Amino acid sequence: AMSSADLSLPPGHSLQEYRIESTLGVGGFGLTYLATDSNLNLKVAIKEYLPGELATREADHTVRPKGGEDADTFRWGLDRFLDESRTLASFRHPNIVRVMRFFQANSTAYMVMEFVAGQSLSDWVKPRRPLNDAAVRGLLLPLLEGLGVVHAAGFLHRDIKPGNVFVREDGSPVLLDFGSARHATAGQELTAIVTPGYAPLEQYHSQGKQGPWSDLYALGGVLYWMVTGNKPMEAAARVREDPMTPAAQAGDSSRFSNDLLAAIDWMLLPPENLRPQSVSDVLASLKVGRSEEHTSELQSH
Repeated sequence: AMSSADLSLPPGHSLQEYRIESTLGVGGFGLTYLATDSNLNLKVAIKEYLPGELATREADHTVRPKGGEDADTFRWGLDRFLDESRTLASFRHPNIVRVMRFFQANSTAYMVMEFVAGQSLSDWVKPRRPLNDAAVRGLLLPLLEGLGVVHAAGFLHRDIKPGNVFVREDGSPVLLDFGSARHATAGQELTAIVTPGYAPLEQYHSQGKQGPWSDLYALGGVLYWMVTGNKPMEAAARVREDPMTPAAQAGDSSRFSNDLLAAIDWMLLPPENLRPQSVSDVLASLKVGRSEEHTSELQSH
């Protein structure tokens, strides 16, 4: 098998008006590059559809399915990738990564996104521990708003984890990597992406009922990690009886409001029907949208 380094387009390679600078990441469905838009002299991130299980790269840089039976699956996934790109390009929200355009080349497809300068949430959190309620809400509320836009369009993110949340230099969060974003009703599936600790049980098996509550579980996992310092226990280990210490016990109640800790535990309930079903459920439980007294009272804790 070729290593991912062999699969990457080389630095200096030109794709339309973009020049590849380096490879930022490799995932099951493709590669992400840092590139320069030579017209605008602007840094962008470009995602290339290249499912490693199904396809390989030829010497002339084109992408080709490995076997005849892979061609249909490759084409199906390519169509999904283009649908996703089209949908993401229609979102205009400061807390969702901006997709500027998409195009086909090298017998595959590319999605051009803003390059977000900043730090992954994991790196941002480290020097700031222990966090407090205001810091967690300051990231949570914008992320919930962005997620609400995605869900309203009938899409799910499906891989929310600390590495997919970036914090810009001004402190605002942005949800990245919709590589696994799929229409909530997609029938056929490419290999599921599951990040242990953050993925809910319904993402582990084909009969699972996925919906906005699945993303909210993963976001709850990110919050649990922010508040307690520990990654949540893998979903499958929590089903029959749940040995995971709830945030309400593990979180420091002198730093975090009861509302916040209770919301995290609600988002992380293993049975999907018992979790918040929508972003607005979570916002209501955090008492957002209430009078200003409430926020100033929180800050004075």
